[in-house]
Amino acid sequence: MEFLSDQGNTSAAVIGMGYVGSPIAAVLAEQGVNVVGIDVDPELVAGLARRRCAFSEPGLAELLCDGLDSGRLSVSTDYDLVAGVDVVIISVGTPVRGTELVDDYLRSACAELAKRLRRGQLVILKSTVPPGTTRDVVVPLLEESGLVAGKDFGLAFCPERLSEGHALRELRTFPIIVGGLCRESAAAAARFWRRTIGVEIISCESPESAETVKLASNWWIDHNIAMANELAKLCGALDVDVLEVISAANTMPKGSGNVNILLPSVGVGGSCLTKDPWMVWRAARDRDVQLNTIGAAREVNDSMPGYTVDLIVEELAKSGRRPDGAKIAVLGVAFKNNTGDLRATPALPVVTMLREAGAEVAVFDPLADPGEVKKLFDLVPVQTAREALAGADCIAVLAWHDEFTEIDFVALRDLVAPACVIVDGRAYYPRSTIEHLRRHGYAYRGIGR
Repeated sequence: MEFLSDQGNTSAAVIGMGYVGSPIAAVLAEQGVNVVGIDVDPELVAGLARRRCAFSEPGLAELLCDGLDSGRLSVSTDYDLVAGVDVVIISVGTPVRGTELVDDYLRSACAELAKRLRRGQLVILKSTVPPGTTRDVVVPLLEESGLVAGKDFGLAFCPERLSEGHALRELRTFPIIVGGLCRESAAAAARFWRRTIGVEIISCESPESAETVKLASNWWIDHNIAMANELAKLCGALDVDVLEVISAANTMPKGSGNVNILLPSVGVGGSCLTKDPWMVWRAARDRDVQLNTIGAAREVNDSMPGYTVDLIVEELAKSGRRPDGAKIAVLGVAFKNNTGDLRATPALPVVTMLREAGAEVAVFDPLADPGEVKKLFDLVPVQTAREALAGADCIAVLAWHDEFTEIDFVALRDLVAPACVIVDGRAYYPRSTIEHLRRHGYAYRGIGR
């Protein structure tokens, strides 16, 4: 049976309107697809209906509003709406507890979809899952409908490969991986993405292959960052600049590109890099394969918040200060630059350890939701950088948002303590900036710098 014919306009449902589903729905609507976004969170749906975007993603709020205003995009908690579309995209969260997938959201979405699934529809799974999940979990759940996958409806796995802060650009330009349950499913999924977004399609022989592609990518990123973090520790001990070392090392041609060492930082967070490697590890263990690099990389990256706290304590000691009684101004508490996402943020253990050491901590992050910050950190965030910096013995930059470029540390020099140190966890200041800050009385310490 052919799924998704070449005739007529295409309609789609996106199940899960979170960090992945919202950009997908917005971009599809931009391309003329009639999209319904479905989510079980009534507050999220109501917020979107009121033109309020819960995610700090450049351009996303505007694009969602355009879709809603044009009528090409609608949002609902009603699963019945999936019965009327051509393509159903599942993009629900798939967290990991320890090393084990928590697939409650995925199972629930599939169970609800099975009640409404009809012949000829194409189902695309974009949620990150361990290899074998599409075939072993999703297929049986969807076939509770009485329909047969690959015969009555199409099914393909097309991994999401987006990084927060760049999601819309990457959706419009990155190749899309397609692994169909059968040849017809793969062809339909490829046809859908070409027709709507128009990007390059990379076909895999099976869902298992496509599932592994996503996990391999994040395994590589996490491992690479772990190497950068250990290199930073070495460079710190050698008193050389890790960014200088990385920049020079990355000029060496290797394979089809260059050596590509990523940047060290206060730590790795977010919903992907902290869990996807463990999905690989668990999938391997279940097949009697022992993977050693995953645990090692995770241990290194999880150690970086503690390493950052040690740097802060060392720098305070140079001016005769102990952490107890010192004021630390934390700029940026999201898990990375230019996002408000607090999931698995490495800023949390940094703040926690500093407070346990007796420090007064003021946190400022204009992109993070203040209520979520208060709930997670048990701290009321301050509303301005000036408030955070007032009397600060240390300015800890744990996420460097573009908005922070407007903060003039030199102009605010009289506001902070006389021996204030800037600890750079993610700003990656150039040497000219560092020298400028030092000339105006700041001490400076970076990760590996």
